[in-house]
Amino acid sequence: MVTLDLDDLPPKIAQALEALTDDGELIITRAGAVVARLRLAERPVAPTPAEDLQPEGMKEIMEHFEAMIEDQF
Repeated sequence: MVTLDLDDLPPKIAQALEALTDDGELIITRAGAVVARLRLAERPVAPTPAEDLQPEGMKEIMEHFEAMIEDQF
């Protein structure tokens, strides 16, 4: 399986892929011949924040980071 990050693609191609709808299809051609057809298999779910990085957990991480910085300098 190949994975592409939309940020790595030219903007025009990334927009075409993002605009794909449930009933839409993206046809990729080369020299007039159809090379591939892409359909939206499932709508991507927005990422949720990590549950373990709650404010108290983040405070502990930052305190540890500050202690490491102070030890170095």
